Parts: sequence; structure tokens; C-alpha cells
Amino acid sequence: MYTNSSIFVTVVLTLLLFPTLLIAQDQGDAFVRSIDADKLEWGGCPEFMPKSCSIAVLQGDPAEPNADIFFKMEGNTEVPNHWHHSAERMVLVSGEMKVEYEGQKPEVIKTGSYAYGPPEKRHKAACISEESCVLFIAFEEPIDAFAVE
Repeated sequence: MYTNSSIFVTVVLTLLLFPTLLIAQDQGDAFVRSIDADKLEWGGCPEFMPKSCSIAVLQGDPAEPNADIFFKMEGNTEVPNHWHHSAERMVLVSGEMKVEYEGQKPEVIKTGSYAYGPPEKRHKAACISEESCVLFIAFEEPIDAFAVE
């Protein structure tokens, strides 16, 4: 048998959780993007990056937290030492890259590999394959990049 207090608790929890359920359901439509999708808009990179570098926003607003991008650079190209405010969660979609984080030995990332870059950790990278390198990057914080002088 239900008591007045158990009904009260149920009503209060429902009222508290209902807005959360509405927000969770209002996240927009699911979608899929590939590196050769017509809908991708490739834009430039910061000035200190190679001219061949381009970025396509997959999801989110780069000025806000939790945006996802494709980062593309031509084969045999280097990205100079730099850092970001955000951590980076990355998967190499094509090519082969060498990444070197300050104080750590260089790592080679092959297609399909996952890599994690801590926030504010200086690093440099090179696309060491003949083909272009495309890197999926999920940022936690707004997207930025700062050259290390």
C-alpha cells in the first residue's frame, strides 16, 4: 500500500527529473559523416600551421565546449610545436602520423588508432605517409591552438 510520503517522493522525483529527460531527448537528430561527404565544409587552420592544413567541423560549435572536427593535412607535412586549452581525443582516419608530446618519446599513430592529448601539453606532429592524414578530434573545451615560440 502506498503512503502519502511515498507518493510525495515519487511526485517530487518525477518533477525534478522530467526537465532532464526533456533535455536528453532534445539533442537533435543522429547523423553520420565521412571524410569525403559533400556536406563537409573544409576551412583553414591557424596561421602557424601548414598551408595544406584544413579543418571540418563535424558537430558542435568550435567556440563552445564539446565540438568534434576532422583535421586534415597533406602527406609528408609537419605541424609545429603547439598546445591547446582542451584535452584532445583522437582517432586517425587516414594516413600515418608521428606525434611527439613534450617530455615523452615520439609515437607513430596508424589508421584506426586512438590517441589522447592532455590539455595544455605541448606537442608537434607530422603526417609521415604519402597520402593525406585525416584525424578525428573531439575537444572538451572550445577549440584553440597556440604556437610555441
